[in-house]
Amino acid sequence: MAMALQLAIQSLAASLFRSPNKPATKPPSNGHRHPQEPTGSSRCSGRRSLAAAAAAAAVGTALLASQLLPPTAGIAGAFDLDLRITIPEQSSEEAEAVVRTHARNLVRVKQFIDARSWRELQTALRASAANLKQDLYAIIQARPPGQRPELRRLYSDLFNNVTRLDYAARDKDEPQVQECYGNIVAAIDQIFARIM
Repeated sequence: MAMALQLAIQSLAASLFRSPNKPATKPPSNGHRHPQEPTGSSRCSGRRSLAAAAAAAAVGTALLASQLLPPTAGIAGAFDLDLRITIPEQSSEEAEAVVRTHARNLVRVKQFIDARSWRELQTALRASAANLKQDLYAIIQARPPGQRPELRRLYSDLFNNVTRLDYAARDKDEPQVQECYGNIVAAIDQIFARIM
């Protein structure tokens, strides 16, 4: 599939950069200069090459889209937008019901830090942080506009430290892991003091 996409793009590039009124190779010269007038067939071939370029572009776009976009159920679902990235999947009440559990799971990664189990730490950290992130996002969005900036700052601090902890675990940098973990616990405490 990738090879077909590459060939379609190469064909498109070749047809776009070739002049439609000039032949691909120069005819042999017999010493006399004869002005070359475009004939009806060369104009037609120019149109054909533009049509071929458009067709190649359409094929290339379709191939690229088929590789990058998730499959749809059918034609009716082909133009549906997936807005899960910007719209929380849960209400703030649902998030508040489970946010403590997810925060507790994030804090429990300490056992992997103490055991120096870096791979397990990364796995547990990523799983628990994803759930907590979604919960806190839903809760913050439901807050009055005046409370949001401070909560967003704490949210950002929390998950920046989660990312730093992940990288420190990858590098097996124990002092950095300990520092990031302390920052995570402090950020969680500050967030819960404001939202609960």
